[in-house]
Amino acid sequence: MHFSAIARILGLLLMLFSITMLPPIMVASYYDESTQQAFFLAFAFTFSIGMLAWLPYCRGQIEMRTRDGFLVTVLFWLVLGLVGSIPLMLVDPLNLSFTNAVFESISGLTTTGATVITGLDDLPRSVLYYRQQLQWLGGIGIVVIAVAIMPMLGVGGMQLYRAESPGPVKDTKLTPRITGTAKALFLIYLTITCACALSYWAAGMDPFDAIGHSFSTVAIGGFSTHDASIGFFDSPLISTVCIIFMIISGLNFGLHFLAWNRTSLRHYFSDPEARVYLMMLGVGALIVCLFLYLKGVYNGSDALHHGVFQLVSIMTTTGFTTTNYSLWPTFVPFFLIFLSFFGACAGSTGGGLKVGRMLIMARQSLREMYRLVHPSAVLPLKLRDRTVSERVADAIWAFFGVYLAVFYIIVLLLLASGLDYVTAWSATAAALNNLGPGLGTVSAHYGDISGFAKWVLCGGMLLGRLEIFTLLVLLTPTFWRR
Repeated sequence: MHFSAIARILGLLLMLFSITMLPPIMVASYYDESTQQAFFLAFAFTFSIGMLAWLPYCRGQIEMRTRDGFLVTVLFWLVLGLVGSIPLMLVDPLNLSFTNAVFESISGLTTTGATVITGLDDLPRSVLYYRQQLQWLGGIGIVVIAVAIMPMLGVGGMQLYRAESPGPVKDTKLTPRITGTAKALFLIYLTITCACALSYWAAGMDPFDAIGHSFSTVAIGGFSTHDASIGFFDSPLISTVCIIFMIISGLNFGLHFLAWNRTSLRHYFSDPEARVYLMMLGVGALIVCLFLYLKGVYNGSDALHHGVFQLVSIMTTTGFTTTNYSLWPTFVPFFLIFLSFFGACAGSTGGGLKVGRMLIMARQSLREMYRLVHPSAVLPLKLRDRTVSERVADAIWAFFGVYLAVFYIIVLLLLASGLDYVTAWSATAAALNNLGPGLGTVSAHYGDISGFAKWVLCGGMLLGRLEIFTLLVLLTPTFWRR
């Protein structure tokens, strides 16, 4: 373990993150708000900590190993959650407690979207912008953003990228060099964000709301600048724009790269994971809309509007709302959260188990049933004419098993904290799947649950963002052996 290299990288990343405290200062100045000092203090503190970690090892040339990359990634997200909470504790009128501020910060950075804050409509715009920015940075992965410029600082980034990449990504490197990959991902991410902001603006949002919601939409985060979320605007056109960009952001960014590079959309329709993802969205929306209409909850147009929006929002793990869906007939809220376990595609900004994993698991299950009838048959596991290795399939089943174990451990801890089962189950799903809104006590916000429950859910959000194994591998003795 190269601790000097780890300290150097961590210090550089913290200094880079500190720069993100400056845009809220400009927003505060533009709107004549008194929050500049809080954000400047947060910037100075974060930059100083990063500088102190970097300076002693700034001349080192040790290349990181894979184990170093895992440790840096986990440490960075932990430290980032802590320093990201500083403005939330200092800014008036928030003055959040340490627990609440860390919860809000980690929720933003992991693109979960669970919040402890109410009265968003009355908050300073610099604070609202900061929350949205946290999600935008977390969406692409602050580590992936950082490796795009690390070579200029003499730091290799492949190990960080491997540790950060979500899901069973098909093509780890879209370009020959990891720097090119990170730049390509960031450029695509930025372009989609700009297109989303312009679309929101054209649909009727003011520029501030358009930018803020584009950040959380493309990040599949769910934070809003209003308590009523997208429902505040009461606009089918705005909801439609949101649906389109949630679907786009839930697709594998490798497919976006191919579409960008080859000016063709055929890759979206030839990729089996993307096809299943789009099919599930379509079928799920049909089920929800029909159920809401037949049960008399809404008329035809309202059932279509709210049903499609909430289905896409929850399955992609975004977490925006147009209405309080937890009040719908019991089947629908549980069906929506069930779909959030599938989540978005691998290589997207979404959470959940990922559709790609579930597709491989389904095909392997069918193969095993076929083998019961034909035990001597040779049946390679394939996706789009590519053979999936046994090692990948075994790893996915192991991930699924660990996910279930972690899920119910968190549920039990939340039950021990005094929450009822529906609240505990849905809050765990919302944290691990990086979804945000749950059911029961946490359907609107998480401010009323205990501090212990909030720390447990912070751990769940980090486990979900880092795909569980990245964090749990640090707890194994093998990781620390030479």
